[in-house]
Amino acid sequence: MFPYFIMLVFCGIPLFFLELSFGQFTSLGCLGVWKVSPMFKGVGYGMMVVSTYIGIYYNVVICIAFYYFFMSMTNLLPWTYCNNPWNTPDCVGVAGTTRANATFANMSAVVSGVTEIVNRTKRTSPSEEYWRNYVLNVSDGIGNFGEVRLPILGCLAVSWVVVFLCLIRGVKSSGKVVYFTATFPYVVLTILFIRGITLDGAVSGIKYYLTPQWEKILDAKVWGDAASQIFYSLGCAWGGLITMASYNKFHNNCFRDSIIISVTNCGTSVYAGFVIFSILGFMANHLGVDVSEVADHGPGLAFVAYPEALTLLPISPLWSLLFFFMLILLGLGTQFCLLETLVTAVVDEIGTDWIIKNKTYVTLGVAIIGFLLGVPLTSQAGIYWLLLMDNYAASFSLVVISCIMCICIMYVYGHKNYFRDVEMMLGFPPPIFFRICWRYVSPFIITFILIFTVIQYKPITYNEYVYPGWSLVIGFAMALSSVICIPIYALFKIATSEGSTFLERLKNSVRPDPDWGPALQEHRKGRYSPSPPSPQDGSHSHTAGQATLAGDLYIL
Repeated sequence: MFPYFIMLVFCGIPLFFLELSFGQFTSLGCLGVWKVSPMFKGVGYGMMVVSTYIGIYYNVVICIAFYYFFMSMTNLLPWTYCNNPWNTPDCVGVAGTTRANATFANMSAVVSGVTEIVNRTKRTSPSEEYWRNYVLNVSDGIGNFGEVRLPILGCLAVSWVVVFLCLIRGVKSSGKVVYFTATFPYVVLTILFIRGITLDGAVSGIKYYLTPQWEKILDAKVWGDAASQIFYSLGCAWGGLITMASYNKFHNNCFRDSIIISVTNCGTSVYAGFVIFSILGFMANHLGVDVSEVADHGPGLAFVAYPEALTLLPISPLWSLLFFFMLILLGLGTQFCLLETLVTAVVDEIGTDWIIKNKTYVTLGVAIIGFLLGVPLTSQAGIYWLLLMDNYAASFSLVVISCIMCICIMYVYGHKNYFRDVEMMLGFPPPIFFRICWRYVSPFIITFILIFTVIQYKPITYNEYVYPGWSLVIGFAMALSSVICIPIYALFKIATSEGSTFLERLKNSVRPDPDWGPALQEHRKGRYSPSPPSPQDGSHSHTAGQATLAGDLYIL
């Protein structure tokens, strides 16, 4: 966890504060804020592309959580035993295969299952076979789509309907819903934590979680993974932070918010780690293996390892319902932010009276398109495409976007100008630590991560399956599709700017727009007072106080 906390302090929190202050100062979304330097508006388009990719596959993960939630409404979890039509001869469950009516408290069944596991050279768990052979019915490759899994497709429709209904009135409705989606998971986590630490073997799991592996401290990949986790956890470079901050009151203390939200967010991640590894320690204890052998990552942890551990608990359907309900709430909270980012960007960019008054139709349109684009991910090859998008569509592109954003604000617009803007908004300048991080430390760390991500690149795999070359080309195309927006728009802006020479056009393209600054006339003071916002811009800027930052951004 050492690299994680270093990245949090020197990269995560400073970038979080930068994006919050950026969006709050102008009261505009991830496209409108680039009036600060119009040539860099491609960064905003890149954020939209990233949010689109993540929104598509993230809702598929949520829909699978919905499916497991519905399947948990039974007396016996369907992934408990190996006597189902989808199981193979390699399947071995710790609860045995013949005593389907035995309770999990029956230790003789557990011992019998462990003995059978030890005597076999290859083992697949009931939860893994349920995941691969029944829920996904995985095909033999990414090019073989097979059939659409209708139960998953139905859950995907449910997931998008829930997201749309919660956003039907914009942040006014999502801000209220998020009070529940952001707080209730703490109740579930605490229940699971109390239950987890009382299980046999929980201490070994927690010890494994807390013991640092110092031999990997110089591994660049470890630091890169820590930074990626921070970016995903805090939502940096997605455009969501800028969008949600744009709904704040102009003088809201976003510096305080950034510290509280970042620390609370990462503290929650650490707390959740105790919950997860206490259960995994219990599972490893019963299997007679090391915790590292049952600790998985990605979908494998959420839909294989943890569901298997749940079958070992008394009243396992209850714990399963709570766990997957928690996953659904956490996922929906993030999905609200992603969808609102796209909708706000579209409304801000078009800015007509009709689209402002009918924002609900824009939300509906984005939801329908998102659902249709997610349909291929519900096919038998869906898991291959989901992992491809997860590994390429929103990986190094986030790093590039953050780096260019720092360069634009600190060196093109000017760090002194931005520091004065923050002081005008908050009443005090950014602390010296954040000024140093914004100008030097954070860009250096981001560049370091980008370089070593390229140097240590390894093609994606899924279990034993190696992705073919053509699919990797698609993956790189998705990764570049967001980054390429930046130079393309920059060239377009330079070409359409006024000036007789390239240098004059370049200077005009990076010069702040006359409308750059606070959205409301009452806040345009000092050097902004001679240039009040045009009536059109004022009509579609976000009004102050439409949502609170702590409510909406806490979900990230």
